[in-house]
Amino acid sequence: MPLPLAEFRHGDLRILGTSLAGEESFAIVPELNIAFDFGRAPRELIGIDHVFLTHGHMDHAAGVAYYFSQRMFVDLPPGNLYAPGALIEPIQHLLKTWADIDGQEPPARLHGAQPGQDIPIRRDLIVRPFKVVHPCRRPGGRVIESLGYAAIEIRRKLKDEFHDRTGPQLVELKKNGVEITRRVEIPLVAYCGDTAVGDFLELDYVRNARVLLLECTFVEADHVDRARAGCHIHIRDLRRLLPRLANERILLTHLSRRTLLHQARETLRRELGDADKRVSFLMDARRRRRGPRTRPNDAKRDSP
Repeated sequence: MPLPLAEFRHGDLRILGTSLAGEESFAIVPELNIAFDFGRAPRELIGIDHVFLTHGHMDHAAGVAYYFSQRMFVDLPPGNLYAPGALIEPIQHLLKTWADIDGQEPPARLHGAQPGQDIPIRRDLIVRPFKVVHPCRRPGGRVIESLGYAAIEIRRKLKDEFHDRTGPQLVELKKNGVEITRRVEIPLVAYCGDTAVGDFLELDYVRNARVLLLECTFVEADHVDRARAGCHIHIRDLRRLLPRLANERILLTHLSRRTLLHQARETLRRELGDADKRVSFLMDARRRRRGPRTRPNDAKRDSP
């Protein structure tokens, strides 16, 4: 049975998602045509053209092949998958192996992502990867680092020294090759995937994003050691983290199945009191009933 789908709204931002540790995690920003992680590739994801994978754990990546297969099935162009560079070859092998089972390899656009290297989505929107603290060990001891991603709006604003110029004067300056505008970045959504506390929370485009999706896997008082061992965040970490964060809203994700949502909510109130009302659990958002995994015939209409 599909997990509940949360629908969170903050101003003109809308985030659809599900996050339960070990089960399924993804977040979709429909109006930006982007998603973070695949989960099991719910139908709401199929019409999204750009999906950013944080790491290869099954609850985040299980739907990779299904996503590309369904887009092919409903005659959508191949989607774009962005992932840590070391995962691209294994994902290619996955799609080829699935073709041996299914009989046809779905077309896919696979892109290696590197921390700090901007990925253009449209003229006024980029996604910037950043390194988080959740190393994934492979057979033989090889470690693949995980990534988080920030969606950043790009605007051009008139430089201060030209505010008193008339329209014709500005046109003339531009004709003469004078740069009259400056680039302004407005971080919209930052998604950290699975991670422990790290220096990435000091990055301007993470700590100033309007909405920050931050994992908080462990809540119970005696699970601090588990959090540290698995490179996850414990709810007790929030008290020292929050003063460093300027986000308008902070959504906690990846809650352990060991903890019921209402218990986690009560613990959060005990830990923070009324000190910070920005913080809530993603799965506490208004939820919609999810239907069966049927053919996504309306994927094109759902795509921004």
